[in-house]
Amino acid sequence: MVASAQQKPFSPYEVDWGAFAPLRLRARVVAEGVYAGLHRSVRKGSGVEFGGQRPYVFGDDLRFVDKRSLLKHDRLLVREFETETDRAVWLIVDATASMGFRGRGPGAKYAFAALLAASLARVAFSSGDPVGLVILGGDGVRVLPAATGREAWDRTVWALSSTKPAGDWSQGGDDVLRALLPVYERARRGSIVVLFSDLVDLPERALADFGGLATRGRRAFAVQVLSPDEAELPFAEQARFASVEGGVVVEADPVAARAAYLAELEALRSRWREDLLGRGGALLVPQTTSDPVSTVRDLLLAISGTAAPARPRPSQQGPANG
Repeated sequence: MVASAQQKPFSPYEVDWGAFAPLRLRARVVAEGVYAGLHRSVRKGSGVEFGGQRPYVFGDDLRFVDKRSLLKHDRLLVREFETETDRAVWLIVDATASMGFRGRGPGAKYAFAALLAASLARVAFSSGDPVGLVILGGDGVRVLPAATGREAWDRTVWALSSTKPAGDWSQGGDDVLRALLPVYERARRGSIVVLFSDLVDLPERALADFGGLATRGRRAFAVQVLSPDEAELPFAEQARFASVEGGVVVEADPVAARAAYLAELEALRSRWREDLLGRGGALLVPQTTSDPVSTVRDLLLAISGTAAPARPRPSQQGPANG
């Protein structure tokens, strides 16, 4: 939502990179300031967690033959287990029109989201983990398959930096689900999926569509990126508020509406937070004025499960965190 005296909603913003450009250099600087190890993932082997059964094949280690199945069903089945190794990180970045809004921040919401995504990708690449990318909105859904190496890093940065926020997905039916299908199809067990979005202008079913990725051993996380103006509604005079997506225009006294507005914003966060926590994920809620190093570090800690995301400081983060 943006404050405006105009009679009609704004046309899509030209993305303002502000202090977050150039993306490649900034992402490297942020990644260098972040804890270098990301995580390990799962592969089939002789680990400690049961991963299912399959028919015995000549040459299999007889230690892993399921004796109960042999006695009960007269079938030779081999028990498989999971051990830890590298796994893919899938980045989903919202580039719909509302993400072009800047407000009092040092750059547009999309610019900050792209910086966080590129920094996380840099850390993942340095750990040898493949990274995939899906960009929602812009000129259309853009998908980069999970890959490792210098070329994959170059493609990721180019895709993020060349995208201009555009498109209204607020009323979309299955737009989000269609965009996420490549992740559903390609992200294997143990993959980490991270969404960077303001969450506000996504359709209602987006939570279910995204949350569904946290199945088959995958884990899903979300980072809600807002400008200070959106997170706090600091305006003091009667104003006309126009949504960048959805075509909603509202005349309101910000002082009188602030409490209800913040309650609705927290209700939205609570739905996402509770759903993701129930699936083994988490929600982070930085503002565009937040320290990107601290934000990425908190995200890495949440992914590794070694610590919960830090509570926000009033000067840097939004009014709530997950």
